[in-house]
Amino acid sequence: MSSKNDIVFKKESLLNTKPGQQIIKNRLFKTKGYEQFIKYQKESAIEFTKLSSKFTNDLSFLIKTDSDMYDTQQKFSDLYGSEFELESSVIDSIRSKLTNITTLSDRVSRILDSNFIKMTMPIFMALYDSASIFYDDNNSTLRENLIYGHLVAIDLSEPMDRIIDKDEDLDYLNDYKFMNPYILKLANDQISKCGNNVLREFNNGFKEAINGQKADRDLKLKHENIKSEEMDYCYKKYRAVIGTAGKNMALCRSPLGEIFYLGMAKAAECTGCGNEIEDAIRNKSIKVPSWPLYFYSLTGDVAKCFELTLKKSEIYIEEAQIALDMLPEDFSHKEFLKFLFLTVRHYNHFWYNQLKKENLQQFVAS
Repeated sequence: MSSKNDIVFKKESLLNTKPGQQIIKNRLFKTKGYEQFIKYQKESAIEFTKLSSKFTNDLSFLIKTDSDMYDTQQKFSDLYGSEFELESSVIDSIRSKLTNITTLSDRVSRILDSNFIKMTMPIFMALYDSASIFYDDNNSTLRENLIYGHLVAIDLSEPMDRIIDKDEDLDYLNDYKFMNPYILKLANDQISKCGNNVLREFNNGFKEAINGQKADRDLKLKHENIKSEEMDYCYKKYRAVIGTAGKNMALCRSPLGEIFYLGMAKAAECTGCGNEIEDAIRNKSIKVPSWPLYFYSLTGDVAKCFELTLKKSEIYIEEAQIALDMLPEDFSHKEFLKFLFLTVRHYNHFWYNQLKKENLQQFVAS
């Protein structure tokens, strides 16, 4: 019910999947989980516009006040890979272009047009609020800084993925390279306001996500003989970012921190499978690397590889359900999380149904 493609959660789309039919039942009976979900969805719709504006202005300030942008760019590429390195000859012109607030706003809006942002914003709000109720504390400023910082951090994965994949926004990749270190600094600055434990957890999670992204990049060079362990490793890019954010919404406190990590990490991996199916439809090919490619390399059957990918997504969401079983029965947002997992399952089943309408014989690894 939070996706950049509105058709996914239209009534006719919901009716065509079993999870979607359960969503409709929840809506008809106005269950607690549905009502909570709608509450946070409405809040996030309001806050999203503010997020875009604040993100743009904060990024603009960092870019304009950087006294050594060449060093900033070099340090980022040294740490995270030569793919993100800019030719020094273009740095000045890109900075000049991006100091125009309208141009920068356009680039920010492009990377914010992300399923992970739109699907996770209401979730972070709910997780933080549920932890505040559980531990009997609340701090609106902390809530704002924590959620904002983690949304910015998640959004960093968008330009980085587009730079590596080279399958989207090709005319803006150099702009994204320039923006990357400032986005990371902004995330760190915001999350550092939330305590040392939270900042340390974020930095550890970010390193794990980068390792997963590097594994993803390395696997792009080989279309065959991909191992399941390698796919599990490159999925760090999902579970480290989203799982860590979930843990931090509980301020790393036990037991909720670990429970939130498990639930969010596995839900993110589940959604990753759906993303791979959606990407295959958009590109008319099997993504490299991906679970569909792994299964295709072993079966040689295009239809089978996507069927198995959907089954893999169900395994992930079943693991996420274990997190629900660890929560107290009277946990304030347990029904919210149950409903959330329904939306994740519907998202995957929707794209799988769309895929079955395609001529699969034209799909080859790209």
